[in-house]
Amino acid sequence: MVDNLKSRYTYAWVVLRGLVETDFKLRYQGSVLGIAWSVLKPLMMFCVMYVVFGKFLRMSDGTSTYPVVLLLGISSWQFVTESTNVGLRSVVERGDLLRKIHFPNYIVVVSATVGALISYAINLCVVLLFALVARVQFTWRVVLLPLNIIELYAVTLGLTLLMATMYVYFRDIAHIWEVLQQLVFYGMPIIYPLSYVTNRGGLYAELARLELINPFAQTIQDIRHNLIAPETQPTIWNSFDNPFIKAFPVVLTVALLWLGVYLFRRNSRKFAEVM
Repeated sequence: MVDNLKSRYTYAWVVLRGLVETDFKLRYQGSVLGIAWSVLKPLMMFCVMYVVFGKFLRMSDGTSTYPVVLLLGISSWQFVTESTNVGLRSVVERGDLLRKIHFPNYIVVVSATVGALISYAINLCVVLLFALVARVQFTWRVVLLPLNIIELYAVTLGLTLLMATMYVYFRDIAHIWEVLQQLVFYGMPIIYPLSYVTNRGGLYAELARLELINPFAQTIQDIRHNLIAPETQPTIWNSFDNPFIKAFPVVLTVALLWLGVYLFRRNSRKFAEVM
């Protein structure tokens, strides 16, 4: 029984690795710049956002590390959007493969998120290079970075599994998500520093702090805080005294991941019939 279970996990790992390698190669096949686009896309978006919001609208915290903080936030959100946009369609697009070869359906969704995670790792290397040029003073908090990335991956995977399940039955979910991800992006402190709103005081400050209850905002702020600027990047851990509020994003992450896995596994046997 142990050997059988081990062989099943080995087989699943081989299939996952094969899908990730294939997806990563096909993603940039026929492109002149190839894999460089995984870095160029967030860099181009960073340039536009920095000029518009940082220079013209002056939505900056006034520090020399703000451009690196902005780039890190855009790269982190790019991972979320790439994972969800590719992952929610993965079951339908891999329908022929799922009918021909027997392997756990969740692997096609995980392969999409792992491919995006590889691109994210490449982008983090670029962010680190910019941070060195900007003479960022790293602290002991960088050791917490893996935990932040694991949490960001967990909440992204949970959301992707949930939407991939819904997409099999309801194709309009892709269009709905395109709109929602824009609302979430501009509603989080990614292109503008949280201090830009909290400094106004009153109701604006309270609403800005409540943005950190969103697991995506919480993890991205934690990543920026621990890697680049602990002095200027507030997190939910130093913005609230209530331990229940601090724990809420983590609990929501676990709940979303559990719900995504549960609904996906419950409906996975019907996918072939519906498609």
